[in-house]
This record gives sequence, C-alpha cells and structure tokens, in this order.
Amino acid sequence: MATDATDLFTEMFRGQAQQVTGLFGQLVPAEGTPEAETAVQWAEIASRMHSIWTEFQVEQLGKAKGTPHYADPMKWIATAEAVVRQLPFSDPQIQQRLWGEAVDLVNGVLGQYGLGRGGLKQDNGEAQPELPRSDRRFADPEWRRQPFFAVLHQLYLLFADEVTRMAGAVEGLEPAKKAQLMFAARAVVDALSPANFPLTNPVALEAASRTKGESLVRGFENMLDDMRKGQLTHTRPGAFVLGENIAVTPGKVVFETPLYQLIQYTPTTDKVLKTPLLIFPPWINRFYILDLNAKKSFVRWAVGQGVTVFMVSWKSADAGMAGVVWDDYIAAQVEAIDHVRERLGVPSVHTIGYCVAGTTLAATLAVLARKGEADKVASATFFTAQVDFEEAGDLKNFVDDQQIETLGKLSPEGYLDGRYLAATFNILRGNDLIWSYVEKNYLKGEEYPAFDLLHWNGDVTNLPAGWHRDYLRDLYRDNRLVVADSMQACGVPIDLHRIATPVYIQAGSEDHIAPPQSVWKLTHYLAGPWTFLLAGSGHIAGVVNPPSSNKYQYWVNDARPDTLGAFIEGAHEHPGSWWPHWAEWLRELDSAEIPARGKRRPGGRGDKVIEDAPGRYVATR
Repeated sequence: MATDATDLFTEMFRGQAQQVTGLFGQLVPAEGTPEAETAVQWAEIASRMHSIWTEFQVEQLGKAKGTPHYADPMKWIATAEAVVRQLPFSDPQIQQRLWGEAVDLVNGVLGQYGLGRGGLKQDNGEAQPELPRSDRRFADPEWRRQPFFAVLHQLYLLFADEVTRMAGAVEGLEPAKKAQLMFAARAVVDALSPANFPLTNPVALEAASRTKGESLVRGFENMLDDMRKGQLTHTRPGAFVLGENIAVTPGKVVFETPLYQLIQYTPTTDKVLKTPLLIFPPWINRFYILDLNAKKSFVRWAVGQGVTVFMVSWKSADAGMAGVVWDDYIAAQVEAIDHVRERLGVPSVHTIGYCVAGTTLAATLAVLARKGEADKVASATFFTAQVDFEEAGDLKNFVDDQQIETLGKLSPEGYLDGRYLAATFNILRGNDLIWSYVEKNYLKGEEYPAFDLLHWNGDVTNLPAGWHRDYLRDLYRDNRLVVADSMQACGVPIDLHRIATPVYIQAGSEDHIAPPQSVWKLTHYLAGPWTFLLAGSGHIAGVVNPPSSNKYQYWVNDARPDTLGAFIEGAHEHPGSWWPHWAEWLRELDSAEIPARGKRRPGGRGDKVIEDAPGRYVATR
C-alpha cells in the first residue's frame, strides 16, 4: 500500500514539475538552445521585479506612517484566525475522520487520471474529469488539466466545508459571538483558497508562461500601487471624471454649509409636481450612486418624470469635523428641508433616505413630529434603511466593545479614514470584492475594467469618528433607536411611533448590508400609512435598477401582513424595475403640477447659485 501511494503521488507531482519547468525553463540550459533564451528572459523578468520592489521600499522609508490596518490583509486574516482557533481541530476523532475523507477524495480524483487502482486513463487527456466538489473559483479547465491542481482544489473545498460545519456546530457561545465565529471561519477559508496564491493557481501559471512573465510584472506593479494607496483597486484609474462621464445630470449647487452642499437639478419637462423631492444619500459613500450615468441615473429618471429633484452632497470628514455627531446630521436634514421649502415657496417636500441617511431620516421625522412640524414632510421613502438593528446582517460581526475601541486608535485626528470602511464592506463579500481581484489583477496581471459602479465603490469618504463610534454603539450594538425616548436629537426625545408621515419602504431581496428582514421591521414602528416593496438583487443593484435595463423584479402585497414571511407568501411578483411603481405612489399622494419656471429652473435670471453640479464637496477627499 505504501508503494502504491508513493507511485500515485510521484505521478501527480511529475505532472506538476513539468508545468513549472515549462514556466521557468531549465536551470542549467545549454548555450544557444531555446531553453537558454527562456532562462535569460526569466532572469530579466526577475531583475525587473526586484527593481520595482526596491523602488517601492525606498519610497516607504521616506514615509513616517506604517501600513494602516485596513491596508494590510494579513492583519485581517490574523484577526479571523484568532477566532477560528476555537474550532476542535485537535479532537482525535475529527482528525481521523478528516484523514479518511481526504484519502478517499484523493484516491477518487487520481483514479480519474489513471493514477489509482481501477482508475481509467482519460483518452489523450482531453476528457474533463468529473470531480465531486465544485466552486466557480475553480471553473477554469486549468484546474482539471493536471491531477495536482485537481487534488489541491478538491482538498481545499473539503477543508472549507469542514471548517464551516465545525463553526456552526460550536456550542456554548452567545448568538453574537457565534455569528462572529461563523463569519471569521468563512473569511479564513476564503483567504486560504489556492486560487489566491501564484504557485497554487494553474491559471496564473499558464498566464505567466503565455506572456513570458509579463503578467507577473504587471500584477506585481498593480499590487504595489494598491499598497501605496492603502486600498484595493477595482476599476481602471482615470476612467471616470466627475461631471464629465459620471454624475453628469445638469443642475446647480444652490446652498451649502460646512457639512453639505444642496444640488437642485434642471427640469426637463414643461410642468413639474408642485411638491419637490429631496434626496438624502448616505455620507459613507458619494451621492452619485444615484447619478452614475444617463442610463442608470435615478436622478435623471426622476427629473424626466416631472419631479423637481434636490440632492444633498455630504462633505467627506476632515480634522475640522471631529466634533460632528448624529445630531448634526439630523439638524442638517431639517435645515435642508426648510431651505427647499423656503426656496420654492412650498409647505412640504417629499424625501428619500438611503441606507444610513434613511435611518437618520426616520429620526428626523420623529423629531419633527415631537416638535409639531411633521407637515413639513409630505412623504418619506426609505431605500434599504434600518431602524431596528436586531437582525442587521454581517456588519454586526464588526460591532463589539473591542472593535469599537479600535476605531479610536484608527482615528487620531478625529475622523475615520474611508479606506477602513471600504475594506470592511469588501470583507463582507470577500470572494467577489477582494480575492477575485487578487487573482485577476495581481496573479494574472489583467487590465482593470472601466466600470462606473466599481469606481463609485472605491471613491471612499471619511467619517467623523465620534459619529461613527456612537452609531455603532447606540444603534448596531444597543439598538436604542427603537426604544421610545431612549435617544435625543435637536433637544427632544426620539420616538419612532410618532411618525404618521406616508412612508414607502424599499428592501433588497439579496441585501447583505441591510437584510430585508431587518428593513421590514420599520413597519412595526410607524403610526401612519406605509407601503413595502421587495426588490430583486441587493443593496446597490436592488436600488439602481432603471426601467430600461429590464432586469430583476419586485414584489408587492396590498395587504398589511405582520411579518416579512407573510408578505412574501401573499406577494405578487412583477418583472423589471420598481421605479415606476414608486413614481405612481408619489403621484397618488399629490398629483398637482405647476409650470417649470422661476426657481424651478436653478441658475435662471435673478437666481444666485454657487456652482454647477456635481459641486466641490463630492470631489473632496
């Protein structure tokens, strides 16, 4: 048996050795042979990479600060590994079972290459083996061409399944710690994939061989560029310019404060709804997620529906905003509402709050209700916004006393660098937003795509550290917003049960940041009429889904069910975009129209404005 096993692994590694030899050439080639030319070429590649690395090190020596936590993936992995040590790998029974499963798996895979007893050699190696485990990361035929890589990724998938299973079976942990353990287990197994390392990724090896090493040089340069800026790159630098090919809907900045600019967009219809719309985007991202381009822009589409649209553009935090807290954002929403009302001479405005700005809008509505000023807001629409954080999704794995304390260490100047939050969101979808780009852009040296959504995703904003710490502690950890009068803002207690404003709630069926079951809970705290809509896709694509794309679907239920499950059970599915459904809802509230003239057209005669949209603040880093 020992001899048989040795023969099997000898054959397997012989194939691997042949591939590596083909990549790097002979170690001592005869002069004048093709192998000698290959060796010289690879020596040049190695020399270039050494020079690039040396230049990078010299650059870093001149910088006072070391690599920040959010830019060092090894620190993220080490943090996760510390949690995964709780798994019972030392249990002899588990070790014996795992060994048996691994041996059976190896024998079964190698048998398909004619290397095991009873194995059938494939005809000229052309037929693809039927492997027991599958994953889209290993879909390329290169993962099956050599038995070494076939066994390697199959053993990895076995290991990944086992780690996930063991994390789910751990007992004696409180629910929050159990969720953190399972999240950390997934993060570790994702990071350890053989697809993430050059010598264990046959696709990367093939690219290096085909390009004669140029892919390695490009990938190395891509990696060092990201290390310089402390952020993973997802799209081609310089491909998008604000106001030129992104955030291009015409408009004017009509008001500004140290915290935000207020943009009013130019109408494209002769008549507009009398009641204008004021949009509050999240300040953890740039507002132009709702104005990516002419085809995807919610702003442009709403303007085309005869709506006067205003947009708040939040300023990225700096040291001068160290004292900004949640009260300031609530007060800013009230101020923006009042400014739009005064500018257009209308009694009320429609509002939209997206994500964290939607959470804040709920607090704003409660404050206005407490002060007897609720009639300033004609309606409130919530895009993927939570108020009850009991089931707030994977982000809760980053919210405990230790991690909240860490925020203070990351914010010595009073603001949290936006790259930290970007890294956090990337980890939530590690395979999609981290490791796939490591493989494509580092290991294979591929060119970055020009993708507007990925550009927006990487256009980070800094956050006031005090606000962010309080938000995580008071809302995510302690869930105080839904406790009547537990929190205060603008000098009055907050009680969501006082909100009688008509409300439209949109949730994404696949949202991992604001899960639909969490968004649904807003319905439990409203005193007035509400409409709930479940959109296909997630936190971004579920919102940014124009009718022209003919993508996804949405579900509505005219009854008032008590639970999301009951809503889904009785819901009617409709294909395509939900935007027209929302526009119809808005017009049913008040369909009165007026001519689009005077200050309805910003920057006209006698109308003093500050600058053209998209304004300065969106470009502030």
